[in-house]
Formats: sequence, structure tokens, C-alpha cells
Amino acid sequence: MNAIPRQGSRVVAITGGARGIGKATAAEFLRAGARVALGDIDTELVEKTAAELADTTGGVACGLPLDVTDRSSFSSFLDAVEERLGPLGALVNNAGIMPTGSFTDETDAMTDRMVAINLSGVLNGSKLAARRMAGHGGHIVNVASLAGESAFPGLATYCATKHAVVGFSEALHLELGGHGIGVTAVLPGVVHTELSAGHSTPKWIRPIAEVEPEDVAIAIVAAVGGERATVSVPRALGAMIKIASALPDRMRHRIAHAAHFDTAFTRVDADARQAYHRRLQA
Repeated sequence: MNAIPRQGSRVVAITGGARGIGKATAAEFLRAGARVALGDIDTELVEKTAAELADTTGGVACGLPLDVTDRSSFSSFLDAVEERLGPLGALVNNAGIMPTGSFTDETDAMTDRMVAINLSGVLNGSKLAARRMAGHGGHIVNVASLAGESAFPGLATYCATKHAVVGFSEALHLELGGHGIGVTAVLPGVVHTELSAGHSTPKWIRPIAEVEPEDVAIAIVAAVGGERATVSVPRALGAMIKIASALPDRMRHRIAHAAHFDTAFTRVDADARQAYHRRLQA
């Protein structure tokens, strides 16, 4: 495994930082020497997570309230980050939700909420961060998904938001590159977190499709300061999806059906998904 790039005294803000990929990414940045602010709508948990990570890594971390769907909340979050830690050097737009089920059964409220968190949250954060980085440079990492380059029944709205994040990130990468601000979309496969619990991805592909939050965190840290527009985790799965995308639609859909990819998020373990869906409703 490659060594973690040193981040010096870089100030990093991470959304959705209380658990999962956000928490793992904070730990990785802290070990790399960065000062880290975690933002989350779960204020109590994000404060606890930040204190725990600071204690275990010996780094500087703080947990702050953040609703990524509210521009004023996001602006206040970044104000607090810079007041406590210094000028913003990197923003990781990680917050996201992934309820599963038929699109026609999905409530309008859940559709709107997914778009607000997964897409509008990325737009809000990127614009606010880019304006703050204009004088000294920085890097924006948008956590998308390999579902942003493919399609899975049972995840229609989620796929829509992640396709949008990938396209937005690539455009912003070109737009801001000449101004000293890097932009990278990180596209994980199936991550071992509560968000993807209960999926029925075929067992034969799991070794190359599933990753740990720490694997994604390593890719995020490596992306900051680099020049890549997109990074797939794992790379092998990303390459497979790109190759498949070049096939005629009918052939690609037949392959997906034969491999049971088309039912990975429709035939799920209901008990495993229930805990996650209950938290989304809370």
C-alpha cells in the first residue's frame, strides 16, 4: 500500500464526518498531519467522533454542526472551521444517503431529500469552498460512487444524483484548475458501511467490488494536491464499468442480468436495510 501523502498543516473540512467514510477519512488526514473539522447533522455524534479521533491520532480535530442542504448552515460551518483551525485547504463533500427500493414507491419527500443531500449539498459546499480558496488555492473532493457511471435498479434517484456529481466535478475540475484549486471526484464501489448493508451483489464479484471505508479514505487523501479529475475505488471495478459502458445497451443489460447486478439492490436483506432506513426517517 502506498504511503499516506503528508498534508502538513493543511486544514481539511469533511461533511458527513460522524461515521463511515467521513470518519475514516478524518482519521487518515489526521495521521497525515492535517488539522480536521468534521461536520454532520448529528451534532452529538460528530463531536464524540472528533474527540475520539483526536485522542487516538494525537491530531487536531473538531466536530461541528452542519446541514449540507442549507447554504447558511454550510457557510457557518466553514466560518467556524477557519476560525478554529485556519484558512480552508481542502473540502471533502462526503455527506450522502442511499435508500433502496422501487422509484415509484419512493416518497416525494425522500426523492427531494436525496437530491438535496447528495447533489445540492455538493454544489453548496463546492461554491462556498472555491470562493474561500480563491486567494490561496486548495482542493475539493466530491465523494460520488461507481453508481455515478453505471445504473442499478432499486437506486434510481441515488444513481441520478451520483451521475450529476461526477459530471459536475469533471466540469469544475476544468473550470478551477487554472486558479490553483483542484477538484476530484472519488467513486467508491460497494463500501462496508451501514449505507450499503443488505445488498445482494454476487459473491464472486465481491472481492473486486467491495471496499472498506479506510480504502476510500486513502484514495481521498492521495487525491488532495494531485491532478486527477476522477478516482475509482477499487480501480479494477472502475475499469470494468468503463469497458462495459462501451458495449451496446442490449448486450450490457444482458450481462448485468446474467451476473445478477440488476437485482443487487432490489433483492436485499430487508432486516439489514431496515436499521438504515429507520435512521433516515428519524
